[in-house]
Amino acid sequence: MKKLDKYIAKQIIIGFLIVTFSLLSIVWLTQSLNFVELVTSKGLPIFMFVEMTSLLMPRIFVIMAPIALFVSVLFVYNRLIADRELMVMKAAGISPLNLAKAAIFVGSFISVFNLYVNNIVIPVAEQKLAQLQWQAQNDMSHMMFKEGEFTTVEYQMTVFVSKYDKNGSVYGILVNDERDRSKKVTLSSERGRVIYTPSGPRLILVNGVRNELTRDSKKQFSSLAFDRYSVDFGVSGKNKEKETGARELTLKELLFSFKNKALTQIQINRYMTEGFKRILIPLYNIIFALIACTGLLVGNFNRRGQGKIITVAIMSMVCVQSLDLAFASMTVKHLYFCPLMFLNFLLPLFTCFYFLLFYNPARKKKHKDIKDLMNV
Repeated sequence: MKKLDKYIAKQIIIGFLIVTFSLLSIVWLTQSLNFVELVTSKGLPIFMFVEMTSLLMPRIFVIMAPIALFVSVLFVYNRLIADRELMVMKAAGISPLNLAKAAIFVGSFISVFNLYVNNIVIPVAEQKLAQLQWQAQNDMSHMMFKEGEFTTVEYQMTVFVSKYDKNGSVYGILVNDERDRSKKVTLSSERGRVIYTPSGPRLILVNGVRNELTRDSKKQFSSLAFDRYSVDFGVSGKNKEKETGARELTLKELLFSFKNKALTQIQINRYMTEGFKRILIPLYNIIFALIACTGLLVGNFNRRGQGKIITVAIMSMVCVQSLDLAFASMTVKHLYFCPLMFLNFLLPLFTCFYFLLFYNPARKKKHKDIKDLMNV
């Protein structure tokens, strides 16, 4: 890489890092609010909260990187124009394509890095995040009972304890279980203990009473005294396993999901669309870098600023991003829309290279002036 390319690339990278860090910080704050309830209502440990929010960062980085790179490239090349540096480079005979090499190099590097993150790091992070979320919502192994307070362990299930020890022993227990809509169960016990089994955590009650009230028309009430009783705090129902989402699958599993006989056609479409996006989204770093610099490199210099060119570049970027979302949504419904997703990538790519290679408004204006003089 030439010194000139290194000079421009260094500025682009610095701007990219600043914009990316700023965007990630804002998005992290907004996304972390979704997990605050787990800390306040379910007693989620702080280290687990930090781990869950941190696992969101790879996915957000891949989404934000093209936009951050677009902003950085647009700013750097516009500043080169404002400082007249780009004018000197053009006067020295450097072509627009050569001037765009720095942006292309940075975009290509970030694209390769994002391909790795999108297909290696994100599936692992999503699996870990989904597992932590499932445990936080359906498992109370991380939960600490609050003495003298009612704790909502699961939907329609509340537990009250007078005293709780760190070793798992509890005293003065009251459990209200309304998970079964056909009946209401109330358990009271002198003491108990939390144990952990392969099927999930359980609360063993000792010396207590179980009261049950049916909710049918007869409203039958029954009471049972017990010496030992087990309460399951896991997921109610038969399915206690966490379902695997599309983001947790590998690229091979997504692209060859049509071979899985257990999947419906809608699931196959969604998985294959996710696989196509795993490839295309990182490559948009190159497209957005080219869109940001092409207009500024081939356009005529304007002392009043490059407002029109910048506006066109921003509108082009938004258009490509919007079409990508629209075509992905269409592909989920019907796979024959898949070529549109790749066309949305290839068309801006070839258009930018065409302008960088062949479009020269200054030369066209010069030829027009010579032709007018000859017709006089």
